[in-house]
Amino acid sequence: MTITLDTIIKTGAVVAALGTIGTVAIAVIRWFARQKKQDEDIRDIKDEQCIMSYALLACLDGLKQLGANGNVTDAHNKLEKHLNKKAHDVG
Repeated sequence: MTITLDTIIKTGAVVAALGTIGTVAIAVIRWFARQKKQDEDIRDIKDEQCIMSYALLACLDGLKQLGANGNVTDAHNKLEKHLNKKAHDVG
């Protein structure tokens, strides 16, 4: 068997094609991994925001019980309404 220029070119083309396919496959796998990590981060942020909202509501409730009116009452009502809408998935 003799190695001709045509054989070298075809072999090079196959190696380049396999390299390109491998690179694309690795990029797709990394993209999916990054998306999964982002989904987990978003879930953690939402959980933290929920806890912070309940803590803020408790603080506003405490201020209302101490006699604070005006903006405290407005903020308490708006936050309570927002949390109720979110709890029942109402737009």
